[in-house]
Amino acid sequence: MASALDEDTQQSLADGRESAKAFLRSIQKDLQKVFIVFLLGFLATFWALRVFIWDFLYNVTESNMSAAVAADTDVIATTPFEVILLQAKIGLIVGVIFAIPPFIYVARDELRARGAWPQSPVARWKLAGMGLLGFGLFAVGVAYGVYAFFPIMFSFLAGFGLEAGLQPTYGIVMWTEFIVFLSLSFGLAGQMPLLITGLSYSGIVQYETFRDKWRYAVVAIFVFGAMFSPPDPFTQLMWAFPLIALYGFSLYLAKLVVTAKRSSDRIDVLGAARNHWNVVGGAAVLGGGIVYAFYEYGGRTAVNDLLRLANSDWRFLDPGAGLGVDPTTAAGIYAAAWSLAFVAVATLWAVYADLDTTSAGYQYGDPTAVDVGELDAPGVRAAPDDAFAEMDEEESLALAQAAIDDDDPEKAQAILDRFDAVHDGDESGDEGGDEDGDATEAGGGAEGGSGGDGLMGTVQDRTSRASSTFLSELTDGDEEEAEDDIGGYYKDLKFIFDSLRSRSFRLVAVFGGVMAAAFTWLYLGGLATVRNDLESRVPAEIEGGINIITLHPVEALIFMVKFSVLLGIVAVFPVVLYYAWPALRERGFVAGRIYQVYLWAGALFAGLIGGFALGYAYIAPGIIGWLVTDAKLADMIITYQVSDFLWLVVYTTIGIGFLADIPIAMLLLNNAGVPYRVFRNRWREVTVGIMLFAAVFTPADVITMFLATLPLMAAYGIGVGVLFLVTFGGRRNLSPPSELVEP
Repeated sequence: MASALDEDTQQSLADGRESAKAFLRSIQKDLQKVFIVFLLGFLATFWALRVFIWDFLYNVTESNMSAAVAADTDVIATTPFEVILLQAKIGLIVGVIFAIPPFIYVARDELRARGAWPQSPVARWKLAGMGLLGFGLFAVGVAYGVYAFFPIMFSFLAGFGLEAGLQPTYGIVMWTEFIVFLSLSFGLAGQMPLLITGLSYSGIVQYETFRDKWRYAVVAIFVFGAMFSPPDPFTQLMWAFPLIALYGFSLYLAKLVVTAKRSSDRIDVLGAARNHWNVVGGAAVLGGGIVYAFYEYGGRTAVNDLLRLANSDWRFLDPGAGLGVDPTTAAGIYAAAWSLAFVAVATLWAVYADLDTTSAGYQYGDPTAVDVGELDAPGVRAAPDDAFAEMDEEESLALAQAAIDDDDPEKAQAILDRFDAVHDGDESGDEGGDEDGDATEAGGGAEGGSGGDGLMGTVQDRTSRASSTFLSELTDGDEEEAEDDIGGYYKDLKFIFDSLRSRSFRLVAVFGGVMAAAFTWLYLGGLATVRNDLESRVPAEIEGGINIITLHPVEALIFMVKFSVLLGIVAVFPVVLYYAWPALRERGFVAGRIYQVYLWAGALFAGLIGGFALGYAYIAPGIIGWLVTDAKLADMIITYQVSDFLWLVVYTTIGIGFLADIPIAMLLLNNAGVPYRVFRNRWREVTVGIMLFAAVFTPADVITMFLATLPLMAAYGIGVGVLFLVTFGGRRNLSPPSELVEP
């Protein structure tokens, strides 16, 4: 049997196996020591989880809950071996982590012999300092999550669940993984200063990139927090503000090390403190004064009142309480500690200020260190050539576009002129070549006019030239055949999306408004209303109704987000169709006037509402009642997981409306120019699309996914049958077939 790998690949794999075997044989005598470390880590973790960790995590979970909420909150095991297997899995992971450092240590000679060890020596104290700093930042991040974030978060989640009629009964695996992974995320977020500083110092990512893109970093922090924390504003801010402050501190460190590297001078901490002695001294007085004012002028009482309103058990004690010292001595210790902290911050600022006063790159003998983006137009013209020699065309275009966005066309033109002058070998950078001379004239005219269509054209032409490589590669350089080479739809889809671009704000507003309204309704009691209404229809002989539990701490919130997104997509669809209809008709995808959009929206909305009313009035209560009765007759305790129960409600209510809309949509598409043969021949693509839809909007269960897929496919089959009858087997479509969709 022929191999799928060529001879060179097979030889490379064989050489790799032999090298790995030789490497392991060379350190074989030391692997026993590494295994002992792994085993100790595994056993210690296994024992600690059983004796300390479970109780500790449970105390963290309940620490901020009221007594009534804590009494109704529990952690359960859903399978017989769940707890012991979870302990073993965590023990294995911790054991491997413990074993990595000794493995690297015993293999250092072999790694060095094979060229896999760093050749440039690094002082051990530097490595130790970086390691301690990384560990300290990680510990601070985890401690913030465990002692500040989780208590408030679990209190909110449990209280919200009980108000919605859901029992906060967390599965031990989901509960533990939620705490562990979110704690790790805080710990890893604590590494942000090291990561940003290291990337900036090495030049992999320029410091200026982190500085200029801070808005994107803030948005990303809030988006990540919105996905993995409760939706109430307080916990959102608890998540975001520390990370934003950490990002700012990371920018400071990155600026410090990059400036020091470019200056080639050593940082003189004591000298900087002497130069700014007044600021450092004032910071020391301010730190002590804050402590004095906090305890003497009612600050402690005010903060304790706020904590009491937030139902928190934390309180600021009197100075020295629990330390065995008198209040006066304790206040002095507190004041000294805060003074030192403020002095440290002021000293860091002083070092930064001294370095930043000489930050122009040419003063350090490194012209490439000049930040062109920070210069004005005359500064760009006066900057050394080396600052532009290190650029590529994409960077120059980005800087020019940023200048245009800042309404500074003169600076944008100067950047383009200097870049061309350096890279074309033309020493007269002010004049440039013929092409750039024309652009200069346009840009010069823009200085006194409206802002330079000529300059924008120059930037756009260069951007188009820089981005044309991909399309040229796909079409072998023949741009006239580009449309055929990439499937015939590239330009059509681009034309349609371009027609929607000017309406994107309205589309996002409709989608976001409907999604926010749906989520708010569910969050403020809609979830409890639906649950109680359906439970009231349970047969009278079923005592106690239905007990619905949340195995995962944010399970109910995840359902609410998915359901809200689904409603947002449904609401924005007719709006997208309305704005895209002219472009669709022009490119031949549909036929008919735009008034057909109203027919589409009305027909689909009527089908959705009619199916929902039928499902909510008869189908959902009937199915749920039958399931509950069947379970009760078998002497079972009726306890449903919240996601499964709520998705069952969705499938048997709104899902009926979706099923009704599928044949209706097929008739509408046929009336818009999609022929019957397309629906009949494209059933495979439709099946894949339906399965993808079911995978995203159903619980993470294969059976549930197929239970959603089969009715949708059945509705599609009914639609094909209806079209067969209406179009007489495709011989007489409701509208003439559109040219781009006819097979």
